Amino acid sequence: MKAAVFREYNKDPTKIVKIEDIDVPKIKSYEVLIKVESAAYNYNDLWAIWGEPVKTPLPHISGSDIGGTVVEVGPDVQKIKVGDRVVSHSNMSCRVCYECTSGREYDCNERTIWGFQTGPLWGGFAQYTHLPEVNVVKIADNVSFNDAAAVSMVGMTSWHMLVGRAKIKPGQLVLIMGGGSGVGMVGIQIAKLYNCTVIATAGNKDKMDKCMELGADYTVNHREADWYKKVREITKKIGQPGGVDVVFEHIGKSVFPQEVGLLKMGGTLVATGATTGYDSTIDLRFLFFKGTNLLGSTQGTKAELEDVMYWVSKGKIKPVIDTILPFSNMVEGHVMMANAQQFGKILTTPQKL
Repeated sequence: MKAAVFREYNKDPTKIVKIEDIDVPKIKSYEVLIKVESAAYNYNDLWAIWGEPVKTPLPHISGSDIGGTVVEVGPDVQKIKVGDRVVSHSNMSCRVCYECTSGREYDCNERTIWGFQTGPLWGGFAQYTHLPEVNVVKIADNVSFNDAAAVSMVGMTSWHMLVGRAKIKPGQLVLIMGGGSGVGMVGIQIAKLYNCTVIATAGNKDKMDKCMELGADYTVNHREADWYKKVREITKKIGQPGGVDVVFEHIGKSVFPQEVGLLKMGGTLVATGATTGYDSTIDLRFLFFKGTNLLGSTQGTKAELEDVMYWVSKGKIKPVIDTILPFSNMVEGHVMMANAQQFGKILTTPQKL
């Protein structure tokens, strides 16, 4: 089979990611073999190529989000059948520890992200891949493989942030930071699914307009120095001068102190990343005087992925796809992502060279 393989680390993906012929994987008794129809890019694919911030197993196949068809099942597989249309659940955990059996598999001490930390040669950028039965979710016939791959990780992550952690309620005012990002685009739609009022931020006018198309009620450019003042003006304009109920955060150092200051009394900030840096500061008075809730969030549960795929099948969450690349030049997707050229997910189709 064909697979996108790299055998060393390098800052330039074009120098090391090559389409190679390798053996079709042999599955274990509890695994399924999947014919990969579509695979989506994530930033962790670049981390894997760079070898930073963690060293990934070499030789390596990246790719954590795939949609495809099951072509073989192990003898211990019970729920998944040959011919099932599935999407990957990339959060791999032991399933037996206290955290896992408490419904917190994302907190498992043995948790790894499939396609990033797994290997050697175990990821989604290949014509065939294998996963444990517990790491695949069936998708409805009206959900395309491209849509499934595009939404799986960002959808699950966003759902866990807003529904699982922040526990949003209808009518709340939600600030979606980085609304043009993968998680941000889904975050806007989840908040609107809950009938919330949404203020979305983005880094330029084009992305701000596209956030509005996704359902945001207001947009602000977070690259402007006074962006938080503009958010405050909106909250006053709509009759909520105390601030926002929920901040959806993944930008980090450059905006974090202002985000905390924008929360209303008892408001909640839920964070899943820090792309501009980790070493931020906050005014602690906002924390204790205002009863602020600061929540961390990472990945999500298989059940949350199933929730997302249900709403995709109902047309209430619409995956946003920027580019679909043939597998022969799939490395272009890594370059696009490194340069932040896209609005929406970048996909590749391993069966189409």
